[in-house]
Amino acid sequence: MSAYISSALEDYLEAIYLLSGLKTSVRITDIAVQLGISKPSVNRAVNSLKKLGLVSHEPYGAIILTQSGHELGEQVSRRHIMIKKFLMSVLNLSESDADNEACRIEHGISQNTVEKIENFMKDAAV
Repeated sequence: MSAYISSALEDYLEAIYLLSGLKTSVRITDIAVQLGISKPSVNRAVNSLKKLGLVSHEPYGAIILTQSGHELGEQVSRRHIMIKKFLMSVLNLSESDADNEACRIEHGISQNTVEKIENFMKDAAV
């Protein structure tokens, strides 16, 4: 696993992870549309993820998560989903508000807090 990546790169990695579950191949354009960001910005981010060993990508080709990239993308996605579910179920936020807040929270929350929220959600059967 990579030591540290920025919250922005986590967002790209999460998008690639989610798109790879929906499509046979993920391209720069797919990520740009998903995140509402320009293709040059996505290209720069993908190159950064490639340098970190989280994706493989040849120019104009598909973007493929490495094992480490897949694991980290799954971790970020699960954290997002769990926080969103907590915000909707416990705090009664709308789905849209919960999704936006989860995006902000998921990058700064400690693993210990994530585990405590997960345990709370299991115990409360939410």
